[in-house]
Amino acid sequence: MSFRILGVDPGLTRCGLGLVEAGRGRSLRLVDVGVARTRADEDPALRLAHIADELEAWIRRLEPDAVAVERVFAQHNVRTVTGTAQVAGLAMVAATRAGVPVALHTPSEVKAAVTGNGRAEKAQVQEMVRRILDLDERPQPADAADALALAITHAWRSHAVGQVHAGAPGERQTAAQQAWARAEAAARSGGRAAPRLGARPAGRG
Repeated sequence: MSFRILGVDPGLTRCGLGLVEAGRGRSLRLVDVGVARTRADEDPALRLAHIADELEAWIRRLEPDAVAVERVFAQHNVRTVTGTAQVAGLAMVAATRAGVPVALHTPSEVKAAVTGNGRAEKAQVQEMVRRILDLDERPQPADAADALALAITHAWRSHAVGQVHAGAPGERQTAAQQAWARAEAAARSGGRAAPRLGARPAGRG
């Protein structure tokens, strides 16, 4: 049994995308990573449409159980933060339309989760992502590593991912979330055997 998390590091020129598969406990495996790119000289509407298409394609192809998006915060460069916020919104809409729960994590939260330092430099984040996922090389560019760091953060911060998305009134957990929560609860209960988990969803290989 596993749980797939797609991390999205929003940006209009480069949007980092990284999906990890989390097993019971803190075990993580890289599934795919990449960057959706647009040119600065293109029409902004066309750039957003391209990013939206990429986001929808990743969700459709990889079938994540959750999408973790960087929470946008104010910066000195207004143009940069505007584009970032627009792409973050696209990610949230794409996930919601696909019926996938969305979580937001701040940059400092992500840095603290993967490096232990909320002010870590990008090179530190890249190196820790490499170690956590047991990769031969650091993910490049930094946007790709940041996307993976978001996915890792969501997996580790939630621990039992179903708990993160189970609180809203009327909100239902997916089968994967329910199975994950049962397994993690059993693991924390002092070693009692975990309940039998359901089969993996079709189309995952």
